[in-house]
Amino acid sequence: CHCEPDKMAAWDLSVTVEELGPEAPPIKISVTSDLHIGGVIFKIVEKTQLQCDWSDHALWWEQKQQWVLRTSWTLDKCGIHADARLLFTPQHKALRLGLPNGVTLRLRACFSSPVFRTVHGICQLLNIRYPEEMSLLRPVEEKKKKKDKDSAEDEYDLTGVPLTSVILLSKTRSYLPPGSVPVLNSGMPVHFADSPKTQAIYKMLVVSQPSPSPESIAKLYRPASKVDKTHIHTRWLDSSRCLLQQGVQENDKLWLRFKYYTFHDMEPKYDGVRLTQLYEQARWAILLEDNDCTEEEMMLFGALQYHIGKLSLSQEVNSCQGMEDLESALESLEVKMVGENKSADVLVRAYCDLMYLISPCILTLLKLSLRDYKQYWFKFQDTSIFYYKSKDESYGEPIQQMNLKGCEVAPDVNIAGQKFCIRLLVPAPEGMNEAYLRCENEKQYSEWMAACKLASKGLTLLDSSYQKEVKNIQTFLAMQRPSSSASTAQVDESINTLSLVSPRYTKKYKAKQLTIRILEAYQNVAQLSLMAAILKFLQIWQSLPDFGISYFMIRFKGSRKDEVLGIANNRLMRIDLGVGDVVKTWRYNNMRQWNVNWDIRQVAIEFDGNINIAFSCVTADCKIVHEYIGGYIFMLTRVRNPSNTVNEELFLKLTGGHEAL
Repeated sequence: CHCEPDKMAAWDLSVTVEELGPEAPPIKISVTSDLHIGGVIFKIVEKTQLQCDWSDHALWWEQKQQWVLRTSWTLDKCGIHADARLLFTPQHKALRLGLPNGVTLRLRACFSSPVFRTVHGICQLLNIRYPEEMSLLRPVEEKKKKKDKDSAEDEYDLTGVPLTSVILLSKTRSYLPPGSVPVLNSGMPVHFADSPKTQAIYKMLVVSQPSPSPESIAKLYRPASKVDKTHIHTRWLDSSRCLLQQGVQENDKLWLRFKYYTFHDMEPKYDGVRLTQLYEQARWAILLEDNDCTEEEMMLFGALQYHIGKLSLSQEVNSCQGMEDLESALESLEVKMVGENKSADVLVRAYCDLMYLISPCILTLLKLSLRDYKQYWFKFQDTSIFYYKSKDESYGEPIQQMNLKGCEVAPDVNIAGQKFCIRLLVPAPEGMNEAYLRCENEKQYSEWMAACKLASKGLTLLDSSYQKEVKNIQTFLAMQRPSSSASTAQVDESINTLSLVSPRYTKKYKAKQLTIRILEAYQNVAQLSLMAAILKFLQIWQSLPDFGISYFMIRFKGSRKDEVLGIANNRLMRIDLGVGDVVKTWRYNNMRQWNVNWDIRQVAIEFDGNINIAFSCVTADCKIVHEYIGGYIFMLTRVRNPSNTVNEELFLKLTGGHEAL
């Protein structure tokens, strides 16, 4: 027999309503298969007889692990039948959010949108621009001790901030332009100005926190090797799926961190929270030895932390102290994408110098000491280094030419020992060739180091950033040099030097020795304003050789051993666990395409020159690696085409894979 749609057979649909309490049984409503989801919700609300705001509620389909958000679709079109287990629950729920500075906030976040959009909503609340640089990850599991019952961490509640003004923005695809969050004259967003409590919370976000105790640093997880570092990045959430789909429940704790190391358009006027939280993430990366640095660099980092801590104690949210030198500080902060294309690629300039070299062939045979270096005449031209036996022979054929495009450049400097070396890992068909250049003095080192850095990005000496790079290196070296007035510096009894350096140095030196070293370095930075000191800290952090590298344990196709893949903002690196060094580098600007075979969970990448690589992930899901690569490609397009809006569709297309599409 034929039935009209409005006469279709009715059947009972069971729905659990969260507002009725955890013990309440599911309610049953009579529906037909052609009833649309909006009608189902109306029947649920009617059946509960509760008077409350249901506007944020939606249906969660437990078996399918997905939200039913298309209210115009019918039950039949959604595939929902009588055996479906549905939960009627709010889309925004309380989330405990750990920030880089160690503060834990309790706020309402969207559990129904992709994590990418949820992070935008959170950053809109916290007044952080360019939230696409950040993401959420699961925290490291902390060991619970019986005696620590009373030591529960403090949490600061922001669940009372009106959703209509901020967080509901995450339900739409349109975002306010960066920097357009309504703020008061003091620089504080209007939604934080409602009460003294929220004002105090905002100050905690925008002002650096006191240095942690040495005991608290010692308790935290510190990666001892690159293998340990690979475990950190297995905990990132999938940006294309919602929180509930990834097992995150109400009141769970997640960390908000900078994920992509491409910090666009840093502006102290708008980025108080963003810069402070980035500084805190950088500081912890140094203290927990996630980034390696030399002893002189560690003392400088300690001095800057001490200086920032002193200034932060008296800092108000609306303070503009030191704004006069922000322009120069901003000029020295490299915030643009590494490898940005320049028009200058014609040879008009060359450097020639007498320097020492350990060549790749000698390096494998001899120990690294001064006597192993041989003196040659060097010429820097375009993006290549040529070296000759002497200046007289520099008009003929060189002994060797090293093209530095795509190479790894790292400093090997000891100011006290007057050691100024440049370590190069130069791409070669069989992998990476290693070479060390030893410079005679700081001036020569600064010029050649700057040239090598630019050449690794494919830029020549003609590039406008060359002199700026030389100046940055010279300033950095000067900061590490003991100040002539250091001997007259008074020892500050309040300085807790053991909290300013990593555990490696607290074991190596006594507190008094560290205090003297840090105060010597402090003389070189004491004149900086608070924001200028933060920017200087970030600039030096960005210059570290292993800055911004995320590590993953992988196995290349056809190989029987595990290796480490390093992902940076402009390149991929193959790292041999046997030697712990980079053996091959592939740059994004040479990448033709990449894809994932989701059936066997294998990532395949094609580069220029018919170079193809394929690998599977050992510890992390290959989706995380795929998202990292796609995310950095997205950041490249963002920098080349700066815009006030975020192209969420493009981000999810580049990072989400077949699931997002």
